[in-house]
Amino acid sequence: MAISWLDSPTHHAWLDAEALRLLAFARTSRLPQGFGNLDDEGRLPRCALAETMNTARMTHSFALAHIQGVPGCRELVGHGVEALQGPLRDKEHDGWYAQPEGHGDTGKAAYLHAFVALAASSAVVAGISQASALLEAVTQVIEQRFWCEEEGALRESFSRDWLHAEAYRGANSNMHGVEAFLSLADVTGDTQWLLRAQRIVERLILTRAAADGMRVTEHFDAQWQALPDYNRENPVDGFRPYGTTPGHAFEWARLVLHLEAALQRAQLPAPESLLPAARGLFDSACRHAWQADGAPGLVYTLDWHNRPVVRERLHWVHAEACATAAALLRRTGEAQYEHWYRCFWDFIASHFIDCAHGSWHHELDPALLPSARIWGGKPDLYHAYQALLLPRLPLAPSLATALAL
Repeated sequence: MAISWLDSPTHHAWLDAEALRLLAFARTSRLPQGFGNLDDEGRLPRCALAETMNTARMTHSFALAHIQGVPGCRELVGHGVEALQGPLRDKEHDGWYAQPEGHGDTGKAAYLHAFVALAASSAVVAGISQASALLEAVTQVIEQRFWCEEEGALRESFSRDWLHAEAYRGANSNMHGVEAFLSLADVTGDTQWLLRAQRIVERLILTRAAADGMRVTEHFDAQWQALPDYNRENPVDGFRPYGTTPGHAFEWARLVLHLEAALQRAQLPAPESLLPAARGLFDSACRHAWQADGAPGLVYTLDWHNRPVVRERLHWVHAEACATAAALLRRTGEAQYEHWYRCFWDFIASHFIDCAHGSWHHELDPALLPSARIWGGKPDLYHAYQALLLPRLPLAPSLATALAL
Protein backbone atom coordinates (compact mmCIF):
# COMPACT_ATOMS: atom_id res chain seq x y z
CA MET A 1 0.00 0.00 0.00
CA ALA A 2 1.21 3.54 -0.74
CA ILE A 3 2.23 5.86 2.08
CA SER A 4 -0.65 6.84 4.34
CA TRP A 5 -1.96 10.33 3.82
CA LEU A 6 -1.47 10.79 7.55
CA ASP A 7 2.29 10.54 6.92
CA SER A 8 2.44 12.31 3.56
CA PRO A 9 4.30 15.66 3.52
CA THR A 10 2.28 16.70 0.48
CA HIS A 11 -0.99 15.98 2.28
CA HIS A 12 0.25 17.88 5.33
CA ALA A 13 1.07 20.86 3.12
CA TRP A 14 -2.42 20.71 1.62
CA LEU A 15 -3.99 20.63 5.10
CA ASP A 16 -1.89 23.64 6.13
CA ALA A 17 -2.81 25.65 3.05
CA GLU A 18 -6.51 24.94 3.42
CA ALA A 19 -6.44 25.81 7.13
CA LEU A 20 -4.83 29.19 6.40
CA ARG A 21 -7.41 29.84 3.69
CA LEU A 22 -10.24 29.14 6.15
CA LEU A 23 -8.70 31.41 8.78
CA ALA A 24 -8.35 34.29 6.32
CA PHE A 25 -12.04 34.01 5.43
CA ALA A 26 -13.17 33.80 9.07
CA ARG A 27 -11.31 36.90 10.28
CA THR A 28 -13.97 39.19 8.82
CA SER A 29 -16.61 37.80 11.21
CA ARG A 30 -15.52 40.13 14.02
CA LEU A 31 -18.20 42.35 15.56
CA PRO A 32 -18.00 44.68 18.57
CA GLN A 33 -19.86 42.14 20.75
CA GLY A 34 -18.11 39.00 19.50
CA PHE A 35 -18.20 37.19 16.16
CA GLY A 36 -21.07 37.10 13.68
CA ASN A 37 -22.30 34.83 10.91
CA LEU A 38 -20.79 35.46 7.47
CA ASP A 39 -22.73 35.16 4.24
CA ASP A 40 -21.71 33.07 1.24
CA GLU A 41 -19.14 35.62 0.12
CA GLY A 42 -17.61 36.22 3.53
CA ARG A 43 -19.45 39.44 4.39
CA LEU A 44 -21.25 40.36 7.57
CA PRO A 45 -24.90 41.15 6.83
CA ARG A 46 -26.02 44.65 7.81
CA CYS A 47 -28.08 43.22 10.68
CA ALA A 48 -25.32 40.83 11.84
CA LEU A 49 -25.42 39.99 15.53
CA ALA A 50 -22.81 38.30 17.69
CA GLU A 51 -23.93 34.92 18.99
CA THR A 52 -22.44 32.94 21.85
CA MET A 53 -22.08 29.74 19.83
CA ASN A 54 -20.17 31.30 16.97
CA THR A 55 -18.18 33.59 19.27
CA ALA A 56 -17.07 30.64 21.37
CA ARG A 57 -16.25 28.50 18.33
CA MET A 58 -14.29 31.31 16.68
CA THR A 59 -12.42 32.04 19.91
CA HIS A 60 -11.48 28.36 20.22
CA SER A 61 -10.40 28.16 16.57
CA PHE A 62 -8.35 31.36 16.64
CA ALA A 63 -6.73 30.14 19.87
CA LEU A 64 -5.65 26.97 18.07
CA ALA A 65 -4.25 29.08 15.23
CA HIS A 66 -2.35 31.32 17.64
CA ILE A 67 -0.85 28.29 19.38
CA GLN A 68 0.27 27.03 15.96
CA GLY A 69 2.00 30.32 15.26
CA VAL A 70 -0.39 32.01 12.84
CA PRO A 71 0.22 35.79 13.19
CA GLY A 72 -2.71 38.08 13.93
CA CYS A 73 -4.84 35.54 15.80
CA ARG A 74 -3.91 36.39 19.39
CA GLU A 75 -5.85 39.66 19.30
CA LEU A 76 -8.90 37.86 17.91
CA VAL A 77 -8.78 35.35 20.76
CA GLY A 78 -8.59 38.20 23.27
CA HIS A 79 -11.57 39.85 21.60
CA GLY A 80 -13.56 36.63 21.90
CA VAL A 81 -12.69 36.21 25.57
CA GLU A 82 -13.75 39.80 26.27
CA ALA A 83 -17.05 39.25 24.47
CA LEU A 84 -17.74 36.08 26.43
CA GLN A 85 -16.93 37.89 29.66
CA GLY A 86 -18.97 40.92 28.62
CA PRO A 87 -22.11 41.33 26.46
CA LEU A 88 -22.81 37.61 26.07
CA ARG A 89 -22.71 36.85 29.79
CA ASP A 90 -25.62 37.34 32.19
CA LYS A 91 -24.30 39.69 34.86
CA GLU A 92 -27.40 39.27 37.05
CA HIS A 93 -27.97 35.51 37.12
CA ASP A 94 -24.69 34.31 35.61
CA GLY A 95 -24.34 31.94 32.71
CA TRP A 96 -24.39 32.76 29.01
CA TYR A 97 -27.13 33.95 26.69
CA ALA A 98 -27.40 32.70 23.12
CA GLN A 99 -27.22 36.35 21.99
CA PRO A 100 -26.59 39.64 23.77
CA GLU A 101 -29.31 40.66 26.21
CA GLY A 102 -32.29 42.21 24.49
CA HIS A 103 -32.00 40.09 21.35
CA GLY A 104 -34.36 37.16 21.75
CA ASP A 105 -34.27 34.08 23.96
CA THR A 106 -32.31 34.54 27.19
CA GLY A 107 -32.48 30.90 28.32
CA LYS A 108 -29.34 29.03 29.36
CA ALA A 109 -28.35 25.98 27.26
CA ALA A 110 -25.81 23.30 28.14
CA TYR A 111 -24.77 23.16 24.48
CA LEU A 112 -23.63 26.78 24.55
CA HIS A 113 -21.90 26.48 27.91
CA ALA A 114 -19.91 23.52 26.62
CA PHE A 115 -18.57 25.72 23.83
CA VAL A 116 -17.78 28.55 26.23
CA ALA A 117 -15.78 26.04 28.30
CA LEU A 118 -13.98 24.81 25.19
CA ALA A 119 -13.15 28.37 24.14
CA ALA A 120 -11.94 29.31 27.61
CA SER A 121 -9.71 26.26 27.96
CA SER A 122 -8.12 26.81 24.54
CA ALA A 123 -7.61 30.50 25.32
CA VAL A 124 -5.85 29.56 28.56
CA VAL A 125 -3.45 27.34 26.64
CA ALA A 126 -2.93 30.20 24.18
CA GLY A 127 -1.86 32.43 27.09
CA ILE A 128 -4.65 34.99 26.79
CA SER A 129 -5.21 37.33 29.71
CA GLN A 130 -8.64 36.99 31.36
CA ALA A 131 -9.03 33.49 29.94
CA SER A 132 -8.40 31.90 33.34
CA ALA A 133 -11.20 34.00 34.85
CA LEU A 134 -13.53 32.93 32.06
CA LEU A 135 -12.56 29.30 32.57
CA GLU A 136 -13.22 29.48 36.30
CA ALA A 137 -16.58 31.13 35.73
CA VAL A 138 -17.88 28.70 33.16
CA THR A 139 -16.71 25.59 35.00
CA GLN A 140 -18.49 26.83 38.11
CA VAL A 141 -21.73 27.27 36.17
CA ILE A 142 -21.42 23.83 34.56
CA GLU A 143 -20.79 22.16 37.92
CA GLN A 144 -23.51 24.02 39.80
CA ARG A 145 -26.23 24.14 37.14
CA PHE A 146 -25.77 21.62 34.35
CA TRP A 147 -23.87 18.61 35.63
CA CYS A 148 -26.14 16.08 37.32
CA GLU A 149 -24.16 13.61 39.39
CA GLU A 150 -27.15 11.31 39.80
CA GLU A 151 -27.70 11.05 36.05
CA GLY A 152 -24.06 11.14 35.06
CA ALA A 153 -24.88 13.62 32.32
CA LEU A 154 -25.73 17.25 31.58
CA ARG A 155 -29.16 18.75 32.06
CA GLU A 156 -30.29 20.47 28.88
CA SER A 157 -31.41 24.04 29.56
CA PHE A 158 -32.89 26.48 32.05
CA SER A 159 -34.73 29.77 32.11
CA ARG A 160 -32.61 32.87 32.53
CA ASP A 161 -33.06 32.85 36.32
CA TRP A 162 -32.36 29.08 36.54
CA LEU A 163 -35.75 28.47 38.18
CA HIS A 164 -37.27 26.46 35.32
CA ALA A 165 -35.56 23.47 33.73
CA GLU A 166 -36.45 22.05 30.33
CA ALA A 167 -38.01 18.58 30.56
CA TYR A 168 -35.66 17.25 27.90
CA ARG A 169 -32.27 15.55 27.74
CA GLY A 170 -30.18 15.78 24.57
CA ALA A 171 -27.35 13.68 23.20
CA ASN A 172 -25.98 16.62 21.21
CA SER A 173 -25.32 18.85 24.23
CA ASN A 174 -23.82 15.93 26.14
CA MET A 175 -21.59 15.05 23.19
CA HIS A 176 -20.13 18.55 23.22
CA GLY A 177 -19.93 18.26 26.98
CA VAL A 178 -17.58 15.30 26.48
CA GLU A 179 -15.47 17.38 24.11
CA ALA A 180 -15.28 20.25 26.59
CA PHE A 181 -14.58 17.96 29.55
CA LEU A 182 -11.62 16.34 27.77
CA SER A 183 -10.16 19.79 27.21
CA LEU A 184 -10.89 20.89 30.78
CA ALA A 185 -9.11 17.81 32.13
CA ASP A 186 -5.97 18.72 30.21
CA VAL A 187 -6.00 22.40 31.15
CA THR A 188 -6.91 22.03 34.83
CA GLY A 189 -5.19 18.71 35.54
CA ASP A 190 -8.40 17.55 37.25
CA THR A 191 -9.20 13.98 36.17
CA GLN A 192 -12.73 14.38 37.51
CA TRP A 193 -13.58 15.87 34.11
CA LEU A 194 -12.38 12.67 32.42
CA LEU A 195 -14.55 10.57 34.70
CA ARG A 196 -17.55 12.76 33.94
CA ALA A 197 -16.91 12.41 30.21
CA GLN A 198 -16.71 8.66 30.70
CA ARG A 199 -20.07 8.58 32.48
CA ILE A 200 -21.74 10.43 29.60
CA VAL A 201 -20.21 8.01 27.10
CA GLU A 202 -21.29 5.03 29.17
CA ARG A 203 -24.89 6.25 29.24
CA LEU A 204 -25.35 7.34 25.65
CA ILE A 205 -22.94 5.14 23.72
CA LEU A 206 -21.79 2.05 25.64
CA THR A 207 -25.32 1.39 26.90
CA ARG A 208 -27.94 3.10 24.72
CA ALA A 209 -26.33 3.09 21.28
CA ALA A 210 -24.82 -0.36 21.81
CA ALA A 211 -28.32 -1.72 22.39
CA ASP A 212 -29.54 -0.29 19.06
CA GLY A 213 -26.97 -1.35 16.49
CA MET A 214 -24.66 1.58 17.33
CA ARG A 215 -27.21 4.17 16.27
CA VAL A 216 -27.22 7.29 18.44
CA THR A 217 -30.53 8.18 20.04
CA GLU A 218 -30.65 11.97 20.14
CA HIS A 219 -33.73 12.93 22.15
CA PHE A 220 -34.93 11.94 25.64
CA ASP A 221 -37.35 13.15 28.26
CA ALA A 222 -36.20 14.24 31.73
CA GLN A 223 -36.18 10.60 32.91
CA TRP A 224 -33.98 9.54 29.96
CA GLN A 225 -36.78 7.78 28.15
CA ALA A 226 -36.20 7.94 24.40
CA LEU A 227 -38.39 10.25 22.28
CA PRO A 228 -38.22 8.60 18.82
CA ASP A 229 -40.86 10.91 17.30
CA TYR A 230 -39.28 14.13 18.54
CA ASN A 231 -39.43 16.82 15.83
CA ARG A 232 -41.03 14.47 13.32
CA GLU A 233 -42.91 17.52 12.02
CA ASN A 234 -39.73 19.61 11.87
CA PRO A 235 -37.11 17.20 10.53
CA VAL A 236 -34.72 19.89 9.24
CA ASP A 237 -34.01 21.41 12.65
CA GLY A 238 -30.33 22.35 12.75
CA PHE A 239 -29.79 21.15 16.33
CA ARG A 240 -32.57 18.70 17.17
CA PRO A 241 -33.61 16.98 13.93
CA TYR A 242 -35.95 14.02 13.81
CA GLY A 243 -34.45 10.55 13.58
CA THR A 244 -30.75 9.72 13.69
CA THR A 245 -27.92 12.04 12.72
CA PRO A 246 -24.98 10.13 11.15
CA GLY A 247 -22.71 13.15 11.59
CA HIS A 248 -23.09 12.78 15.33
CA ALA A 249 -22.26 9.08 15.13
CA PHE A 250 -18.94 10.05 13.53
CA GLU A 251 -18.35 12.76 16.11
CA TRP A 252 -19.13 10.42 19.00
CA ALA A 253 -16.80 7.78 17.55
CA ARG A 254 -13.90 10.23 17.50
CA LEU A 255 -14.62 11.46 21.02
CA VAL A 256 -14.77 7.88 22.27
CA LEU A 257 -11.26 7.34 20.94
CA HIS A 258 -10.07 10.60 22.50
CA LEU A 259 -11.57 9.49 25.82
CA GLU A 260 -9.83 6.11 25.64
CA ALA A 261 -6.48 7.78 24.94
CA ALA A 262 -7.03 10.42 27.63
CA LEU A 263 -7.84 7.81 30.28
CA GLN A 264 -4.76 5.82 29.34
CA ARG A 265 -2.60 8.96 29.38
CA ALA A 266 -3.88 9.75 32.88
CA GLN A 267 -3.17 6.13 33.91
CA LEU A 268 -6.85 5.50 34.56
CA PRO A 269 -8.64 2.31 33.50
CA ALA A 270 -10.26 2.62 30.07
CA PRO A 271 -13.21 0.35 29.27
CA GLU A 272 -12.30 -2.27 26.68
CA SER A 273 -15.57 -1.52 24.90
CA LEU A 274 -14.49 1.97 23.79
CA LEU A 275 -12.64 0.94 20.62
CA PRO A 276 -15.38 -1.50 19.49
CA ALA A 277 -17.93 1.25 20.11
CA ALA A 278 -15.98 3.71 17.97
CA ARG A 279 -15.70 1.14 15.20
CA GLY A 280 -19.40 0.36 15.38
CA LEU A 281 -20.50 3.99 15.28
CA PHE A 282 -18.29 4.74 12.30
CA ASP A 283 -19.24 1.60 10.41
CA SER A 284 -22.97 2.10 10.99
CA ALA A 285 -22.84 5.72 9.82
CA CYS A 286 -20.89 4.85 6.67
CA ARG A 287 -23.10 1.89 5.85
CA HIS A 288 -26.40 3.71 6.22
CA ALA A 289 -25.61 7.35 5.32
CA TRP A 290 -23.06 7.23 2.49
CA GLN A 291 -24.88 7.30 -0.87
CA ALA A 292 -28.09 6.55 1.02
CA ASP A 293 -30.17 8.02 -1.81
CA GLY A 294 -27.92 6.82 -4.63
CA ALA A 295 -25.85 10.01 -4.91
CA PRO A 296 -22.41 10.53 -3.37
CA GLY A 297 -22.06 12.05 0.07
CA LEU A 298 -23.50 11.60 3.54
CA VAL A 299 -27.14 12.54 4.14
CA TYR A 300 -28.05 14.68 7.14
CA THR A 301 -30.60 12.41 8.82
CA LEU A 302 -32.12 8.93 8.67
CA ASP A 303 -35.37 7.52 10.03
CA TRP A 304 -35.55 4.51 12.33
CA HIS A 305 -35.49 2.18 9.34
CA ASN A 306 -32.24 3.81 8.14
CA ARG A 307 -33.99 5.56 5.26
CA PRO A 308 -32.97 9.12 4.33
CA VAL A 309 -35.15 11.85 5.80
CA VAL A 310 -33.21 15.06 5.13
CA ARG A 311 -31.02 14.40 2.11
CA GLU A 312 -28.98 17.59 2.21
CA ARG A 313 -25.22 17.12 2.59
CA LEU A 314 -23.81 19.29 5.39
CA HIS A 315 -20.17 20.32 5.52
CA TRP A 316 -19.77 19.59 9.23
CA VAL A 317 -20.93 15.99 8.77
CA HIS A 318 -18.20 15.36 6.22
CA ALA A 319 -15.59 17.19 8.28
CA GLU A 320 -16.38 14.98 11.28
CA ALA A 321 -16.41 11.84 9.14
CA CYS A 322 -12.96 12.74 7.84
CA ALA A 323 -11.53 13.49 11.28
CA THR A 324 -12.96 10.25 12.67
CA ALA A 325 -11.55 8.16 9.83
CA ALA A 326 -8.15 9.65 10.66
CA ALA A 327 -8.60 8.86 14.35
CA LEU A 328 -9.52 5.24 13.65
CA LEU A 329 -6.66 4.94 11.18
CA ARG A 330 -4.23 6.25 13.79
CA ARG A 331 -5.68 3.94 16.44
CA THR A 332 -5.80 0.75 14.34
CA GLY A 333 -3.62 1.23 11.26
CA GLU A 334 -6.28 -0.54 9.19
CA ALA A 335 -6.56 0.09 5.46
CA GLN A 336 -10.36 0.50 5.52
CA TYR A 337 -9.99 3.74 7.44
CA GLU A 338 -7.35 5.01 5.01
CA HIS A 339 -9.86 4.36 2.24
CA TRP A 340 -12.59 6.33 3.99
CA TYR A 341 -10.23 9.15 4.96
CA ARG A 342 -9.26 9.66 1.33
CA CYS A 343 -12.84 9.20 0.15
CA PHE A 344 -14.18 11.93 2.44
CA TRP A 345 -11.44 14.42 1.60
CA ASP A 346 -11.96 13.80 -2.11
CA PHE A 347 -15.67 14.52 -1.71
CA ILE A 348 -14.99 17.66 0.33
CA ALA A 349 -12.46 18.94 -2.19
CA SER A 350 -14.78 18.26 -5.13
CA HIS A 351 -18.02 19.60 -3.67
CA PHE A 352 -17.66 21.65 -0.48
CA ILE A 353 -14.54 23.76 -0.93
CA ASP A 354 -15.51 27.07 -2.51
CA CYS A 355 -12.51 28.27 -4.51
CA ALA A 356 -14.42 31.27 -5.88
CA HIS A 357 -15.62 32.98 -2.70
CA GLY A 358 -13.65 31.23 0.03
CA SER A 359 -14.36 28.83 2.90
CA TRP A 360 -16.63 25.82 2.32
CA HIS A 361 -20.23 25.64 1.18
CA HIS A 362 -22.00 24.73 4.41
CA GLU A 363 -24.80 22.80 2.73
CA LEU A 364 -25.46 21.02 -0.56
CA ASP A 365 -28.84 19.92 -1.87
CA PRO A 366 -29.41 16.30 -3.02
CA ALA A 367 -28.08 17.30 -6.47
CA LEU A 368 -24.86 18.48 -4.73
CA LEU A 369 -25.51 22.15 -5.47
CA PRO A 370 -25.11 24.86 -2.81
CA SER A 371 -28.24 25.16 -0.67
CA ALA A 372 -29.51 26.97 2.41
CA ARG A 373 -32.43 24.85 3.57
CA ILE A 374 -30.89 24.28 7.02
CA TRP A 375 -27.83 26.52 7.22
CA GLY A 376 -27.48 29.71 5.23
CA GLY A 377 -24.18 31.45 4.62
CA LYS A 378 -20.80 30.34 5.97
CA PRO A 379 -20.83 31.05 9.70
CA ASP A 380 -18.82 28.09 10.97
CA LEU A 381 -15.03 27.68 11.13
CA TYR A 382 -14.89 25.13 13.95
CA HIS A 383 -15.72 21.79 12.26
CA ALA A 384 -13.69 22.31 9.09
CA TYR A 385 -10.69 23.82 10.85
CA GLN A 386 -10.51 20.99 13.38
CA ALA A 387 -10.73 18.43 10.59
CA LEU A 388 -7.60 19.98 9.09
CA LEU A 389 -5.68 19.79 12.38
CA LEU A 390 -6.72 16.50 13.98
CA PRO A 391 -5.19 14.08 11.44
CA ARG A 392 -1.65 15.10 12.42
CA LEU A 393 -2.14 14.99 16.18
CA PRO A 394 -2.19 12.17 18.75
CA LEU A 395 -5.55 11.09 20.15
CA ALA A 396 -4.59 12.64 23.49
CA PRO A 397 -4.16 15.24 24.83
CA SER A 398 -6.93 17.43 23.42
CA LEU A 399 -6.41 19.84 20.54
CA ALA A 400 -5.05 23.00 22.16
CA THR A 401 -2.81 21.14 24.58
CA ALA A 402 -1.51 18.84 21.85
CA LEU A 403 -0.64 21.80 19.60
CA ALA A 404 1.20 23.48 22.48
CA LEU A 405 3.46 20.48 23.19
